[in-house]
Parts: sequence; structure tokens; C-alpha cells
Amino acid sequence: MHIWVDADACPAVIKDILFRAAERTGRPLTLVANQYIRVPASPLIRMIQVPGGFDEADKYILAHVQAGHLVITADIPLAAEVVANDARALSPRGELYGKENIREVLAMRNFMDTLRSTGVETGGPAAFTAADRQAFANRLDRLLRQAGGTDRQ
Repeated sequence: MHIWVDADACPAVIKDILFRAAERTGRPLTLVANQYIRVPASPLIRMIQVPGGFDEADKYILAHVQAGHLVITADIPLAAEVVANDARALSPRGELYGKENIREVLAMRNFMDTLRSTGVETGGPAAFTAADRQAFANRLDRLLRQAGGTDRQ
């Protein structure tokens, strides 16, 4: 299972968890972003810098993701397209998106976007917490175990 990261807004602590997971399991990890992001020297980990512009990282990921891959993203429309391509999407807060829940999550996101566009104050996302980090790490670990394959521990 290849792991892709929509890396522009991904918290550094989540990237660190992913770097360790790639090395531990031997799985390829690709970060895609509009700006350069430093990654550890590893044949398993690479960084792709795409041109600046709206959704360029999303377009790159969608052009390369395959069935069975995992995409780390907080972008719900990207997650919906990933799921439509028979891949899975995991938010940095540990929420797994699949065919069973993506329509509901996308509908809620679109509803909130509509409210904001009419001037309703909906507030932003909650601050990223240690509990979010732990939820992500736990969910990632379960997904990697379910996928099987190598483990370099």
C-alpha cells in the first residue's frame, strides 16, 4: 500500500508519524505540496513539489493514486475522489473515509460551506490536539496491520 500525503496543511507531528511508519513497515510514502518540505533521506520517502495554484497537489495525487492506496488529507472533496478511485483517505485527526461514510461527510462539508458563503459564522476547526495525534497514529497502525506486508521492526 502506497501512502500519499496532501502535505501543504498536514501537521508536522503527523508527517513525523508517517516517516516512522514508512521506515518501520517498508511502505512507500510520497508527500505532495506546493512548497518544498524536508523529508528524511530514505529510498521509501519522497517529496513532490507541484506548481503553486489551486488544488495542484490534489490533482497530482488523483493522477497517481491507485486502488488500495492510502491518502492522508483533511480535504473532504479530495477524500471523496480518492474513495471513488477505490483508495482510502485518512484525516490527520484519524477519521477514516470510505465508501460507507464519504457521502455523508461531503454533504456536511458542503452544507457548512453554503452557510459560510451566506455570512453565517460557523467557526473554524478545533485546534489540533494530542488526542487527535493519538487517534491518527492508532488508526494508521490498524490500517497498516490490516494491509499486511513487510514490517521492519
